[in-house]
Amino acid sequence: MMKHTEKVHRPGDGYLSEFEQFMQGFLAQHPEVEVNRQRGWDIWWDHRVDLDELDKRRENELPVKPYVYD
Repeated sequence: MMKHTEKVHRPGDGYLSEFEQFMQGFLAQHPEVEVNRQRGWDIWWDHRVDLDELDKRRENELPVKPYVYD
């Protein structure tokens, strides 16, 4: 475990906050966190988009009035 007085440096960077030091140590000790983060990214962001289906949805949308009380 990293002691409070130990410094972790990145190449070309003179300062590393205590939080960044903690996170680097934590992620080094818990590699499953990075695996779960990547799984979450794949689920929510990296998915295929059917452009034809997207066009159909846009065509079927009702226009929104700029002022709802008209």
